[in-house]
Amino acid sequence: MDQDFDEFDDIPDIEEYPTLRSVVRFNKLLPSVNWFRSVGLPMGAGTLDTAQEYVEMLGFPGTFVAPVENWEEAAYAAANPDWNSSWWETEEQMRVSLTSEALEILTEDDLTMALTHISATATPSIQNAAESLAEEQGIEDEELIRAAIGSAVQTCHQAALVLAAGQEDPHPFALKYKLFELGRWPIAITGSSFNIF
Repeated sequence: MDQDFDEFDDIPDIEEYPTLRSVVRFNKLLPSVNWFRSVGLPMGAGTLDTAQEYVEMLGFPGTFVAPVENWEEAAYAAANPDWNSSWWETEEQMRVSLTSEALEILTEDDLTMALTHISATATPSIQNAAESLAEEQGIEDEELIRAAIGSAVQTCHQAALVLAAGQEDPHPFALKYKLFELGRWPIAITGSSFNIF
């Protein structure tokens, strides 16, 4: 078996499933992402374009990309009770749909095992990055730090589902993951604002 796939050797016949191979390659990239490196910094055109494309592809045209400037604002945005429930429901419907598509290609056990590997790889890198940054910047709000970590891990899971389902076109979950790759924390759509730290 290819050495790239050694960590997935508990999944039988991995080489027979092209989408699973894509998930494995994605898994190998996760530790090299500079999680949260750009939070609080001015947003460049690439970040703004990606964020705008995400909200439009998700079905929320006219949503304003709202830069979050500091941890205090991030805490408010993350705890805001006015989260756009349609946004959450749309993402959840997409997750369910991708899972169904992936299960047409893979067995449930193989998909579950692959996604478990994604979480196991992503979580330590994300946690270390978030905790180091919080320590550097004197942030003691543990709930906020956990929210940032959880959001990033969830987005890795969503992006892996896109790959497992064999989606070739740009997908909102891939764009959301790209925002994390760019060092951001896309927090939530609140009302008609997409809050990004």
